[in-house]
Amino acid sequence: MFAAALALHSRYAALPLIVAVVAFDLFGGTVVNATRSAKRHIHRPGRTARHHLTFVAVHVQPFVLALLVPGVGWAAAGVVYGVVLNGAAVVLAAPTNLRRPVAFAASATAITATSAGADLPRELAWFAPVPVIKLLLAHLLPEEGSGSGCRPRWIPWSCRSPGCSSVHDVTGRV
Repeated sequence: MFAAALALHSRYAALPLIVAVVAFDLFGGTVVNATRSAKRHIHRPGRTARHHLTFVAVHVQPFVLALLVPGVGWAAAGVVYGVVLNGAAVVLAAPTNLRRPVAFAASATAITATSAGADLPRELAWFAPVPVIKLLLAHLLPEEGSGSGCRPRWIPWSCRSPGCSSVHDVTGRV
């Protein structure tokens, strides 16, 4: 729908496809990164802040849009990219027990800054906040209560997390 709206104002036939691919990646990635299975994979043992920051840094969609979509300027792309990357650095620098509130504060600040500072076409108004949600909230935050990595007590199988030797049944008994 965003791609079609933007295509009405463009001379470029490929524009709807470009915007649709970027939208699919960002909206789809937001949902997928928020799932428990993705969070277990993203935050598995051995993953460091460097891995997470690299994941955020390779999301160069703002610059792809600036290059290919009329009306998206390099300054707007830089604002969106810079705010998200800096927000990720702040979240990853926070102590583990404070990452959730820091991530929400960074996200609120980033959405405000990109909404005010990124001059995007009306049809792409969604573009500034969605990468913030995908990367700062869905990707960087581990599953709530996953400090030990142990599955919830009601899941009826053995916990495979390091240091947890419990076998949990559906009644919650170990």
